[in-house]
Amino acid sequence: MATIAPNGFAPELRRWRRARRWSQLELALRAGTTQRHLSYMEQGRSAPGRTMVVRLAETLGLSLRERNALLMAAGYAPVFPESSLDGEALRPVREAVARVLDGHMPYPAVAVRPYGEIVAANDAVSVLFEGAAEWLLAPPVNVLRLAVHPEGMAPRVRNLGEWGRHIVDSLRAQLLRSPDPALESFVAELEGYLPAVEPGEGHLGFAVPLQLRCASGELALITTLTSFATAVDVTLAEVHLEAFLPADAETARILAARASS
Repeated sequence: MATIAPNGFAPELRRWRRARRWSQLELALRAGTTQRHLSYMEQGRSAPGRTMVVRLAETLGLSLRERNALLMAAGYAPVFPESSLDGEALRPVREAVARVLDGHMPYPAVAVRPYGEIVAANDAVSVLFEGAAEWLLAPPVNVLRLAVHPEGMAPRVRNLGEWGRHIVDSLRAQLLRSPDPALESFVAELEGYLPAVEPGEGHLGFAVPLQLRCASGELALITTLTSFATAVDVTLAEVHLEAFLPADAETARILAARASS
């Protein structure tokens, strides 16, 4: 007699496989199992072992939070801890992040949670906050909303359409990997702030430097993203660092002058 899996696991496994646009055969081959076994798991006719659930989650490229959820759907306890970012367990990480952010001076750098919520920043971010409405700067500040909102950075961004599209496209790519109604709503909100963009003949994509006016002149900024690739804590895995670096010598000069003054 077949073992019946917990009700939640089968539909979750199907949902994630379809989100990846994989056939049962493709997922089975990638995960090192058979199509028949995978089919039984998706029908709820076979209960996977904990090791199989972990292997499927890893094969599907799920985040640590999503892996925990899939384990719980299969009737197992989550394996990845979720510590408070303000707690003692992550204190060494907080201190390391603070040193990294300070090391980016005089260039703006932030540490953010998913969807752009700032959890730490260096002093140079004042150039991003310049002239923004107070309600946008009330904690927790969302750097993505700040970037494109008409009461935030938007009036100072010369290439708002292209830069904003770069932000939205990145979020949409994330939405394809991990469908989430809250993220979908947030993307729709950001899109509502952006002007229409018609790519010209020389268009090379929307990953373009941010052209930002500030009190000291005009800046051209490129961004770098750093994540904790080997994190085994859900909270830490969801934090990444974003640095705004000068794309030209004049930008570097302006930012250095602002820091020294």
